Amino acid sequence: MANLQLGDTVPDFTQASNEGDIEFHKWAGDSWVVLFSHPADYTPVCTTELGEVAKLKSEFEKRNAKVIALSVDDAESHKGWIGDIDETQSTTVNYPILADADKKVSDLYGMIHPNANAKVTVRSVFVIDPSKKLRLTITYPPSTGRNFEEILRVIDSLQLTDNYSVATPVNWKDGEDVVVAPTIPTEEAKKKFPKGVTEIKSYLRMTPQPDK
Repeated sequence: MANLQLGDTVPDFTQASNEGDIEFHKWAGDSWVVLFSHPADYTPVCTTELGEVAKLKSEFEKRNAKVIALSVDDAESHKGWIGDIDETQSTTVNYPILADADKKVSDLYGMIHPNANAKVTVRSVFVIDPSKKLRLTITYPPSTGRNFEEILRVIDSLQLTDNYSVATPVNWKDGEDVVVAPTIPTEEAKKKFPKGVTEIKSYLRMTPQPDK
């Protein structure tokens, strides 16, 4: 089983989907990618999740992020299930769902946790940047549906902190104050962040979000 860690280049693969074969790295192109797995087709929690991601697709696109799901059932099964998702969630599934019947991708990305359930994938989330580096993993048990607003929030944070010497504090949302990187002395920070630096402690300095 794979033990992918943050900063690793994610494995490439070619796998069937409801939209035809996907060559993963080529499909990703220069976008961010959210790859998320599901225990199986025709399952209730997944149905709500896939519907929500379809509704949020434009939000991911604003962030130059593509979404792609995975389930261990085959592409024909996916197509039937998508009909149910569209009907019950009042949406249109508008992104690929990988058909991982041979568990090739699940094994590559370590999505099967045998002590949880050897037969199905856990609810894994992988956020991958345009250089194909793994930037975030979140693993939920099969019984708990995910919060995709949180995944959007993390992408906002990653994209901001890649470009500025800041970090994002607890519960941060786009537009709120951020933390000045501890490596920058306060006097230098005041020049670097002209909107102002508030020194709460020598190691805890806040500044308005620099790109707003």
